[in-house]
Amino acid sequence: MERASPAAGKLNAGGRGAGDGHGPAGGAQPRAAAVGSAEPGELIGRALDFKSEGAQCYKDKKFREAIGKYHRALLELKALLLLLSQEPAGQRPPAAAAAAGLSEEQRQAVEAIEVDCYNSLAACLLQAELVNYERVKEYCLKVLQKEGENFKALYRSGVAFYHLGDFNKALYYLKEARSRQPTDTNVIRYIQLTEMKLSRCSQREKEAL
Repeated sequence: MERASPAAGKLNAGGRGAGDGHGPAGGAQPRAAAVGSAEPGELIGRALDFKSEGAQCYKDKKFREAIGKYHRALLELKALLLLLSQEPAGQRPPAAAAAAGLSEEQRQAVEAIEVDCYNSLAACLLQAELVNYERVKEYCLKVLQKEGENFKALYRSGVAFYHLGDFNKALYYLKEARSRQPTDTNVIRYIQLTEMKLSRCSQREKEAL
């Protein structure tokens, strides 16, 4: 499970592996057809199962498989949103329509699954040989939209922005991460690297004048 994983992936790794799209090819269509008869609790339960399988794959260093599992979990949540969407009454059985609302506990569970899956996807990408830092950034920002103080997402956002060449944003997110875990050596290292880059950029600008 991502909440039990290390604070960051490898500093020089990541990339798109198998399953790093929006779910396995051909897997979403049968599920979509079955959404109308599914209960919210069933979809949430399946999402939790896929997330747990992804966490086990991550522990076993099967990062591509883990990515696929986390995407499957997110697909279950998309199916849940489809179930809850306002469709013509004739397209859903009465039982499904009556169960369309989520309890507070279910809403919290959905948000926790999303946060864990996106954090875990970023962690998996950082383990590959060639990092897709744009995708890492995308996933981390999704986490921060829901949990603005999430340390892992703050740190990984900083790392992604650093490698994408946006050093000002990198420094912002890294300092936010440091404010939550001041002694984390990875954060400290990346802050130093980022400040060096900014200093060099400033020096070049002065020389150009």
